[in-house]
Amino acid sequence: DSRVTLYCGDGAAFVKSKEAYFDVIICDSSDPVGPAASLFAAEFYEAMRKALRPGGKVCTQAETTWLDLDLIQHLAISARKRYDSVEYAYTQIPTYPCGMIGFLICSLAPGDCKEKKFEAATCKKPRRTLEEKMAKELKYYSEEMHSASFVLPAFARRIVYEGAKVEKLNKLAIMREAAENEK
Repeated sequence: DSRVTLYCGDGAAFVKSKEAYFDVIICDSSDPVGPAASLFAAEFYEAMRKALRPGGKVCTQAETTWLDLDLIQHLAISARKRYDSVEYAYTQIPTYPCGMIGFLICSLAPGDCKEKKFEAATCKKPRRTLEEKMAKELKYYSEEMHSASFVLPAFARRIVYEGAKVEKLNKLAIMREAAENEK
């Protein structure tokens, strides 16, 4: 497809070199240790925000609520300082740890939006309806599944959206230890 350009290199550096360039950025990174650690840093989320056009969306791999609530909360708090809407969603993938993987979806409101920026930027509800023929062909996705992917268990919702204390640090502790070992 001539509309696609494949770039192989440091994704963080590439995004940092762009300004108001993308409508959507999808970052399907590995776990946040080693070379991928920079893709979970506040600086990367800031670079992605600057690289978006008004109304733009970022979707990043954001681990699982069953193991990594400390990291998810940290990412969400940091991202909320930069984006009009920050939401956690997940999907079922049997081969992943705990059978699920999550996404942090960060959105900017359209440029002409002056009020209610969260409502203008949210991804919780599909923006358009699927044609009936297409909807019948899909095996997993539906408008109901789309909206349901943003519904979290109460314990996770309290941590991700309400700032409740995370009882056990898991991923952040691993990240800190890895960073110390690299020094």
